[in-house]
Amino acid sequence: MSYKISDMCIECGTCAENCPVGAIEPGDGKYVINQAKCIECGTCSYSCPVGAAAAED
Repeated sequence: MSYKISDMCIECGTCAENCPVGAIEPGDGKYVINQAKCIECGTCSYSCPVGAAAAED
């Protein structure tokens, strides 16, 4: 299951700081997940203070 960061992102960087493989980078108005690097661990989802990172089917 892949993860995606929604438009709810407040650009705090918590998800990027906690990502164990460095798959999250600043984007245009929100952080983005590099799917090629993502190991689908869910750390971004658990650490996001506003729930912007979530699993998608």
